[in-house]
Parts: sequence; C-alpha cells; structure tokens
Amino acid sequence: WWRRHSCDDHSVKMVFIPGFSQTASSWAPLLDRVCRPDDDALALDVPVCDSFVDTAASLAHGSATYVGYSQGGRLALQLALDRPDLAQRLVLVSASPGIADAAARSARRDDDARLGQAIAREGVDAFLERWLAQPMFATLPRERAGLDDRRAANSVDTLTQQLRVLGQGSQPSNWERLDELAMPVLLIVGALDLKYVEIAHRMADVIRDVHVEVIADAGHACHLEQPDQFAHLLVSWLDGS
Repeated sequence: WWRRHSCDDHSVKMVFIPGFSQTASSWAPLLDRVCRPDDDALALDVPVCDSFVDTAASLAHGSATYVGYSQGGRLALQLALDRPDLAQRLVLVSASPGIADAAARSARRDDDARLGQAIAREGVDAFLERWLAQPMFATLPRERAGLDDRRAANSVDTLTQQLRVLGQGSQPSNWERLDELAMPVLLIVGALDLKYVEIAHRMADVIRDVHVEVIADAGHACHLEQPDQFAHLLVSWLDGS
C-alpha cells in the first residue's frame, strides 16, 4: 500500500481503494487535493485473496472513512457491511452492490472468463488499451488513465485473477443488505455514466444516511476526469457529515 501523511490525535483517517487494474498510486492526485496537513490517509493496492469477501476483509485498516472506486467501491461496500465497526463513513465512486439476478451473475462470470482468455491471447498492453477504449472511459484523458502504471503493475495472471475473484459475477449481490448501512454514505458518479447514475439513485432509495453527488461532464472515472470537483465534493461532505 501507499501512505500519505502521518496520523495524530486530531487527524481524519481515510482509506482509498482503487479500481480494476489500478494500483494505490492512482489515488495520488486526489489525495494531494483532499488531504489536509494533519490528515492520515492510506491508498491501498488490492491483494486478491481466495474470494471476494476475503479480499474485502483484507483491506481493513482500522476505524476509518473508506473510499472506493468501481471495483474498489464494491470491495469497500462489502467491508462496510461485514465490519460496520470499522467503517465510520463510506464513499462509493461509480460503484455497484453487485448483480441481483443469479442467472445474470452466472452469465457475467462466463463473460469474465472469456475476457481472461482474450487477455492471455492478446497480452496485457493490448488488453489495457482495449479496456480503456470502452465508452465509459471516453471522456477520461489518456494522461490521467495511469496506463504506464497499470502496465507495470499487471500481468496476464493478475488481471485474470481479478476478473475471476473480484468480478461482479463472483461477488455476492449486496442489494438486499444496503439497509444495513448505518454510517454516513456518499455516492459519487459522473453524469455521462448513465448506468451508474441510475444505480446510485436506486441505492440511495434504500440507504438510510446517504448523499448522492453527480459530477457534470464526467464518465465512469469521474474522480480522475474532474479531480478538483471530486475533491471539493468529498471535503465538503466530510466536513458536514
């Protein structure tokens, strides 16, 4: 994992969890904007364990505000549900509680298995180029995508393992558990990411203490596309929650 700042008695502890194929360093531009001098923050690499639930549990770093993007948001949600004593607050960025329908989850596992086979055929570089060429990343500037970092950190094995263990087809659906969340929750999505805008509002209908923020002119990686706006929304919510 990657550390930013040291802790004192008056600090705000935050744990940041990255998305698929990303590393802890993907959060560096955001931590520079979000963290004040006395804040304690950790950005984590995600160690893939035997299951989605076990991987989420491995990300526990004491009582904190947990912030997760996409795959990292799904893991942060799982951790908050399983260890509510640790999650003081929860921030989910472009994240989903999973796939509710069992048949759809099975189909997603099959799709991810085929995607893994494609990675083995194409290699890491070609796959990452194709991954970031998806419409959901159309508004993400190339220089903010962290492509070099993703290339350096990943192999065919690490990418296929993430797909197999951490994909939405392998995680439990947490839609029915959202009402268990008692801590303050912030949901942030990009306005152009229509699927996840809908998911955020559906989640907000169930979660007790929730706030939704939609960032204009941003897609799935809204925190990387609009880092100043993201930081402003996060800090304002932290100060008020």
